[in-house]
Amino acid sequence: MSNQRDHNHKCHDHSHEGHDHSHEGHDHSHVPDVSNGNERKILISFFIIFGFMLVEATGGIISGSLALLADAGHMLTDAVALGLAYAAFRFGRRIADNSKTFGYMRFEVIAGLMNSLTLFAIVGWIIYEAIERFQSPQPVMAGPMFIVAIIGMLVNLFVLWYLTRGDTEHVNVKGAILHVMGDLLGSVGAIIAAIVIWYTGWTPIDPILSVLVSLLVLRSAWSLFKRTLHILLEGAPENANAQEITEYLLKNVSGIEKITHIHIWMITSGRSMATLHVKPKDGVDLATLTLNIENELKSKFSIEHPTIAIDWQGNSTCSLENPTQIDPHAGHNH
Repeated sequence: MSNQRDHNHKCHDHSHEGHDHSHEGHDHSHVPDVSNGNERKILISFFIIFGFMLVEATGGIISGSLALLADAGHMLTDAVALGLAYAAFRFGRRIADNSKTFGYMRFEVIAGLMNSLTLFAIVGWIIYEAIERFQSPQPVMAGPMFIVAIIGMLVNLFVLWYLTRGDTEHVNVKGAILHVMGDLLGSVGAIIAAIVIWYTGWTPIDPILSVLVSLLVLRSAWSLFKRTLHILLEGAPENANAQEITEYLLKNVSGIEKITHIHIWMITSGRSMATLHVKPKDGVDLATLTLNIENELKSKFSIEHPTIAIDWQGNSTCSLENPTQIDPHAGHNH
C-alpha cells in the first residue's frame, strides 16, 4: 500500500510539472490578439461607411434611384460587418466572471443574427419596389444619381486602401475588406445605371441593377445568418469536425488507444473549444500524452482551449481506480 501511494504521488507531481511548463507565456484571459491599429482602422472605416450610407440613401430618395437605395443597403451590410468586428474587439477584452465564464464574446454572434434578419427585410423591400417600378416606371434624376454613385465608389476605394494598410491577417479585418470590395460592385452598377439613363432615358435599368445589387446584399445576409446560427447551435468550425480530429490524433500522437466523447464548438467567430476522452496505451506517461494532444489540437485545428479527460482501467503508468481528468490548464485562474 505504501509503495502504491508513493507511486501515485510521484505521478501526480510529474503531471503538474508538465502542466506548468506548458503554460509559460500562455494567456488565460481569452482576449483576441488585436492590435490598436486594427481596432482603430475598423472604427474609422465604420464611421466613414455608415456616414456615406446615410448620404447615399438620401441621394437615392432625392434622385428617385432605387439602385442608389439598394447600394445604400449594401453599404449597410458593410457597416454591420465593421460594427460587429469592432464590438468583437471591445467585448472580447471584457474579463470573464463567475456568471459569464467566457465573457461577452457571443455578443458579436447575437448582433450578427439580428442584423442578418434586418438585411433580409431590406432585400425584400428593394425587390418589391423594383417590381412596382417595372409596372409603373418613375422618373430618375441621372445627374444627382451619377454624382452620388461616383462619390460612393471613391469612398469605398479609400476605405479599401485604408483597411489594407498594415496588418490584414486578422479574421475581422479580412472580412471587412471582402465586404468593401463587394460594395464597389454596387457603386459601379449605380454609375452604369446613371450613364444609361442620362444618354438613353431608359429608366428600367435602375430597378434592374437595384435587384442585382440586392442579390449581393442577400448573399452577405445569408452568409451572416448561417454563420451566426451555426455558432449559436454549438457547431464545429469548418476545419475541425469530430471524425477528422479523431483520425488525425490517432495517426499523429503516439500512445492513444481510443478517443471517445469528442465535442468541438465555437464560442464566437474564430474561437474554438474542444473536450474529448482519451484512453491511453499501457505504460504511457499521461502528462506527456495530454500535452502532445493539446499542442496538436492548437497547431493543426486552432482549438485554443482543449480539455482532455483520461479514460483508462489501470493500464497506464499512473493507475487509479476511477477515470480522471487531466486538464492542461489545471491550477490556473481563467
